Amino acid sequence: MSKDQAIGGVILVVCVIVALGYIGLLFLYDPYISSLINLGSAANVHFWTIAIPVAVAFVAILGIGAWIGFTMATTPPPKPIEEITLEPKEEKT
Repeated sequence: MSKDQAIGGVILVVCVIVALGYIGLLFLYDPYISSLINLGSAANVHFWTIAIPVAVAFVAILGIGAWIGFTMATTPPPKPIEEITLEPKEEKT
C-alpha cells in the first residue's frame, strides 16, 4: 500500500465517521427527539426547515470526500519516472 492509498483510506474513514456522527447527533440527541414528537410549535418547524437541507448538503460534501478517499485508496500508485524513461521504445515498421 502506497502513501497515497493510505491517505485515501484515512479520508474515506474520517468522512464516513463524521457523516454518521453528524446525522446521529442531529436526529438522536434528546431535545431533538422530543421536537420530532411535538412538531406543533413554530420554532420546531423553523428548525427542521433549516436543519434538513443543511444536513443533506453536509452529508453530500462528506460523500464527495469519501469518494475521493475511496478512489485514492483503490488506485494503484503510478510508476516512478525513472522506470518510464528507461523502458525501451518499440519501433513500428
